[in-house]
Amino acid sequence: MTRPSFWQPTQGKQPGTDRRLQAPATQRNRDAILDVLRQVLPPSGLVLEVASGSGEHAVHFAAALPTLTFQPSDPAPDALASIAAWTQGSGLSNILPPLMLDASAPQWPIEAADAILCINMIHISPWSATEGLFRQAGRLLKPGGPLYLYGPYRRPGRPLEPSNAAFDESLRSRDPEWGLRDLEEIAALAEANGFGAPQVIEMPANNLSVIIRAG
Repeated sequence: MTRPSFWQPTQGKQPGTDRRLQAPATQRNRDAILDVLRQVLPPSGLVLEVASGSGEHAVHFAAALPTLTFQPSDPAPDALASIAAWTQGSGLSNILPPLMLDASAPQWPIEAADAILCINMIHISPWSATEGLFRQAGRLLKPGGPLYLYGPYRRPGRPLEPSNAAFDESLRSRDPEWGLRDLEEIAALAEANGFGAPQVIEMPANNLSVIIRAG
């Protein structure tokens, strides 16, 4: 799975000494997402984050939810280095070392999870990555376990908001396999992999939280 780089390097004391990356959107959306996760995640257990990117979300959520253990992951080496650097700098003990994980891969390097998070991946990856996410989430989660998705989506009977339409056009011009996904397709894929109907929560900046529980 290939992913675009929306990240910016932090300013280390010397050039090249700080492996942390920054995703500006994280600062804007992390607290709104956390408010939803407090209602969705179990009180304890292992939370797998797929496509963790810079690692900032994992650190923020782990600090706020100390009874949960977070397992970040990403397919990109620079992201894995950034996740490790953010984790080390946080001093938190409830974040595991990041896994190299491609969502579209036929096998994942993890056997079980109590919840799975996937933030801002589905629209910037091929559809095969979303198919892999649901296939593996259906294997990893116990009945009732939540798969949490966040990002912009197309919704039946509603035109795209101007900002999302422009974003979708930009993504498709960069890679024809990217672009905003239709929630009906997400729901159909969820059902095919043994999940229940999605719960949709409106989020700031025309994004959605989509919670789907394993059957």
